[in-house]
Amino acid sequence: MSWALVWQHLFIVLAASVLSILVGLPLGVLSYMYPKARSIILRIVDLLQTIPSLALLGIIMVFLGAGKLTVIIGITLYSLLPIVRNTCLGLQEVDSGVKEAARGMGMSRLYRLLNVEFPLAFPMVFTGVRIAVVNAIGSAVFAAFVGGGGLGSIITRGIRIQDMGLILSGTGALMIIAVVLDLLMGAFEQKMKKTRGGGGKRMWIPVAALLLAFVLILPFGLRDTTGANELILYDGDYSETQVMHHMIKMLVEDQTDLTVTIKDQMSQVNNFNSLKGGSHTCDMMISYDGTLLTTFLKLDPEDVPEGMSIYDYANEVALERYDMRLLEKLGFDNTYAIAVPESVAEQYSLETVSDLIPVAGQLVFGAEHEFFTQEGSMKFGPFTAFYGLNFKDVVSVDVSLKYAAAEKGSFDVTEVYATDGLNRKAKLKVLEDDKGFFPDYNGAFLVREDTFEKFAGTAPNLEEVLNLLAGQIANDDMVEMTYQVDVQGRDVDDVVREFLDSRGLLG
Repeated sequence: MSWALVWQHLFIVLAASVLSILVGLPLGVLSYMYPKARSIILRIVDLLQTIPSLALLGIIMVFLGAGKLTVIIGITLYSLLPIVRNTCLGLQEVDSGVKEAARGMGMSRLYRLLNVEFPLAFPMVFTGVRIAVVNAIGSAVFAAFVGGGGLGSIITRGIRIQDMGLILSGTGALMIIAVVLDLLMGAFEQKMKKTRGGGGKRMWIPVAALLLAFVLILPFGLRDTTGANELILYDGDYSETQVMHHMIKMLVEDQTDLTVTIKDQMSQVNNFNSLKGGSHTCDMMISYDGTLLTTFLKLDPEDVPEGMSIYDYANEVALERYDMRLLEKLGFDNTYAIAVPESVAEQYSLETVSDLIPVAGQLVFGAEHEFFTQEGSMKFGPFTAFYGLNFKDVVSVDVSLKYAAAEKGSFDVTEVYATDGLNRKAKLKVLEDDKGFFPDYNGAFLVREDTFEKFAGTAPNLEEVLNLLAGQIANDDMVEMTYQVDVQGRDVDDVVREFLDSRGLLG
């Protein structure tokens, strides 16, 4: 586990906490001062709390894209309820005699609020802040799903490869952060209650401490700022993407004067969205001609003109629509594949996908949520219709749980990637796609055309360097590398360096 992930997580939590205080306190005061607005404000923050965290982040991501900003805004909205409610309730519960005395002394409404009522209400207000901060620590785990970084990536990877050490280290770090912050805030809260607020100046000490901590950790949140000679990538949520992006970093930094920065984890779809358009936040990514055609360009293999390959046609359309293209094929074909546990294959004598047709009614099909979506044509619905398969039941699981579920017998048939090393660990047999439903998914680097123009001065040989890997990585090579990372627990950089050295590509 990297300390950088801990600091990223703290940055997200503190940034969201500061924002939620800046927004929540005024809303709480407005709710107190204007009864007509109170029901509307409280109903809205109540409603926000009912939206599942991941769904809220997904909604925000549609408008702002993936990244830390999406996570910070999502957690801010999620943290408003305890702050707004406690602020309003704390001010309401200030003794009416004290309010009347202040009014009798000729104090204005604003003066009474700031110098009499708010200091007395502050212990309850601070309790709301305390709850919001501790909740934010757990909610920030979902940052990993939208490219926001943090400790969530450690936990999700641990679940995917069934590494209890990773899961416990990520969870333990979260628990330590939550306990330490809660103890510090709890001690201050008790002191405030004993001194009935402790005076106007003292009550701002925790707020100042929060701001100071935020400023100190700010560099870890601003590392998205890029330099003139910096090639930007995003890490992937699969080991194959991580292997290839670290391979780019090692090779390019060895052969050119560029610095390669790998940002937070992202899914393939989010990575592509971050790559396209004028406001792009990365320069290239590993992709596949089949993914580019069906998922990103939303075309079908049937749309490919006669005489053209999927690779050539997808490249042509991508260059026309988005001014990006695939470089030369790397050699491995990470196509979708249908797999069954070896015991199931033996029981039903399964060798091809067509062998499933007569026995599908006795079998349960399970795969990640993405395989059941309508995004792209290589999905469950078109696949079962093409082969005429009617399974006994269908189970949708999170991608990080798929292999664990398959090993435990939660379903009998699943969809896998052909070069995933976890197929070997889970003892899955890949069935032959005898009718050819799934197209080729040849791995290749997807690069913005202006990337080469941008780095023409510093790395005029960039395209040539990247194409040094063309045809160098066979399916077996990729299976072996992902197996070493996911199952044997080896460091990605060690695996990548070993492979590049074996090909004589490092100086």
